Amino acid sequence: MRCLALDIGGTKIAAALVENGVISQRQQISTPQDQSAQGMEQALKTLVTGYAGQFDAVAVASTGIINRGVLTALNPKNLGGLANFPLKACIARYTDKPIGLLNDVQAAVCAEYQLQEQNQSAVKNFLFITVSTGVGGGIILNGELTTGENGIAGHIGHTLADPNGPMCGCGRKGCVEAIASGRAIEAVSSQWAEPCSPKEVFERFRKNDEKATALVQRSAQAIANLIADMVISLDIQKVVLGGSVGLAQGYLPLVQQYLQTMPKFYQCPVEAAQSGADAGLLGAAYWLEQQVVKQ
Repeated sequence: MRCLALDIGGTKIAAALVENGVISQRQQISTPQDQSAQGMEQALKTLVTGYAGQFDAVAVASTGIINRGVLTALNPKNLGGLANFPLKACIARYTDKPIGLLNDVQAAVCAEYQLQEQNQSAVKNFLFITVSTGVGGGIILNGELTTGENGIAGHIGHTLADPNGPMCGCGRKGCVEAIASGRAIEAVSSQWAEPCSPKEVFERFRKNDEKATALVQRSAQAIANLIADMVISLDIQKVVLGGSVGLAQGYLPLVQQYLQTMPKFYQCPVEAAQSGADAGLLGAAYWLEQQVVKQ
């Protein structure tokens, strides 16, 4: 089966044909910056009609929450004019092929799990965590992606890390995202006497700067505790870590170090994600193919 895969992000929309896990005819355009429904529909129309006659289905990975074909978010204000955007219905206006939609991190866990299946079929409960601007997750249970009735399964960055912690963008105090994410790191480092970006924080961390090290350790410890919570609650067997923070040099060993100090039943292997920038495209296509096979 040949899929037209779309990966819709806050700044770019990637599109490609995916067949048997191989990407071809990849292109990328800017996400309409006015965040209007009209702008998004025109962008999707251009992409879908541009590949007309070359695909059997459309697989979409998108930022936000996909709830019954509609794009929304925990904080709809983040989507501007795209809050409650009828994503599936919009695409369906330009193709009669089957359409499957996932949150981008849910798609990414499918891409990572596909790699695991080739080597380690015994892993049935699998978790992908991205630590980037925010913190998100994708969950595989009993070999199947878990999306939830309302599409929110995997939003583990909004589990509680510290009830006395900073306010999260979702409106709850002390979420993992409010402590561990790149945005959370920057919220602290921007207030230093010598303000710096998250990238510079990690550069200072690798030079054993005291304040930078404490900030990175705070983030890594929150992620290690999140992993422990997921292991003990869902019997997760393996975790892969991605995102600009998650893959920053020195971060993964720190997470592993904190996890290893916990009791055995809270531990599992934690490795670096491998799919890179194409995880959304590959994962959405893989997931949709599995759904078609089941029918």
